[in-house]
Amino acid sequence: MGTKSFFIDTTKCTACRACQVACKQWNELDTEKTTNRGTYQNPPDLSPKTYTLVRFTETLEDGRMKWYFFKDQCRHCISPPCLIEADNQKAADAIIQDETGAVVYDPEKTKKLNFQTIKESCPYNIPRVNPKTKTIAKCTMCYDRVTNGLLPACVKACPPGAMQFGEREEMLKIAKERVAALKSLYPEARILDEEEVSVFYLIVDKPALYQLAERKDAPSLLALGSLFKPLSMLGIGAALLCQLPSLRQRVVKED
Repeated sequence: MGTKSFFIDTTKCTACRACQVACKQWNELDTEKTTNRGTYQNPPDLSPKTYTLVRFTETLEDGRMKWYFFKDQCRHCISPPCLIEADNQKAADAIIQDETGAVVYDPEKTKKLNFQTIKESCPYNIPRVNPKTKTIAKCTMCYDRVTNGLLPACVKACPPGAMQFGEREEMLKIAKERVAALKSLYPEARILDEEEVSVFYLIVDKPALYQLAERKDAPSLLALGSLFKPLSMLGIGAALLCQLPSLRQRVVKED
């Protein structure tokens, strides 16, 4: 099985949040108690109970309200800095990268990691820790579905087709064709970090309008990671066969 990738087209997102619901259901994640904060973005941020979140940004343009929506989640980096940091902490088996490219955390084994340094290693501010159990959590790319020939739950549930998932090269081709088609309407249309990650987004405006910082540090971090990846991956292939089943013991079925 080759490396898989998401292509997320923000111009098609309607912020229905079917992806959030599907992620919660598939991963059996608890709900969160929230309050009215004057925004439709809910819950307020990613957490150990929320692996994906549609971020809402409301702006005024020529006196008219305009929305920007962004489905935030783990980018499943090609050379994951968090995996490298786990190696540095002598806990290589706590974070693994499977044959699909998914970066998967073993909940129990993440307890021995220093969460702060794991979080700081991520260019996208994704990992979250459960303050009670000390386990670290994030999107798994639905590896248990993907390795059984199914789409990730969020992709399957997306009504407007804002997300596509498949072989990396095919997704890159579709993404580039979509950018070319949109350039006349949106001169700033571009793909974010497609060479460094397995989850790449099409945006048509400044990153800040999607609640994103200009991530100038990401390429350098990921490039550094690629130097160490061959060493960090030694022996993980064999361990993977033992570790992944322990994360979810069930037969994958779909209606």
